[in-house]
Amino acid sequence: MKSQLQKFEWKSCNPTSSAFSGWHEGYGGSIRQNSRSEMRRSREANRCSRLLQVALKRLLLLLGVMIMPMGTATAYEAETATFAGGCFWCMEHPFDELPGVITTTSGYTGGHQEHPTYQQVSAGTTGHAEAMQVVFNPKRISYEELLHVYWRNTDPTTANRQFCDVGTQYRPAIFYHSEAQKQVAESSTKALMTNKLFDRDIVTEITRASTFWPAEEYHQNYYLKNPIRYKFYRYNCGRDQRLEKLWGQTE
Repeated sequence: MKSQLQKFEWKSCNPTSSAFSGWHEGYGGSIRQNSRSEMRRSREANRCSRLLQVALKRLLLLLGVMIMPMGTATAYEAETATFAGGCFWCMEHPFDELPGVITTTSGYTGGHQEHPTYQQVSAGTTGHAEAMQVVFNPKRISYEELLHVYWRNTDPTTANRQFCDVGTQYRPAIFYHSEAQKQVAESSTKALMTNKLFDRDIVTEITRASTFWPAEEYHQNYYLKNPIRYKFYRYNCGRDQRLEKLWGQTE
């Protein structure tokens, strides 16, 4: 549990941090300074609120796993799903919002190099893909439901590229952890192909999961830690525009 909760930058949510520097200055500062401080505090408060909401959700789910009596009808074993859909910054948010998802971790998998760094993976020489690992409660959400969210956040018709990011490290892939997951993924892919939603073939890989290497700390929860930069990147990469063209309006 500790390793998961360490993903959050609690110090940046401290009222004594620089983002809250105007908190104790109000009475002596100028109106303009106070106004700027208020804006900074408001933005930081909103960001911290989102961080805390995600952290609380994960803490409660993890505690549920730990204290669940063994052998009871409601007991369950957490399962893991791993997906690659281009930039992992953009893949974390959709899964974080789902009930039953316990943790999400950005990382690298599918390649040959041990302990890869972001710079090495970005260079395209490790064989790894940027990926998202999802730990979930199968009693609350199924693997099939996770796949539904995965598909609608990727372009399955383009190999070795997702939106503006090009290279094998951005290939779309489903890394299955069991034969059951493999069968569900293959059936899901077949259903998409049968429905002929696209004018091109689906090229998303379905391959057995291998070692997953968590990405550097600054990549975890990037959409929460750096919301403005995240939105700027996402928009300029054309991700949402392409997704809407492929799948229609977000459900």
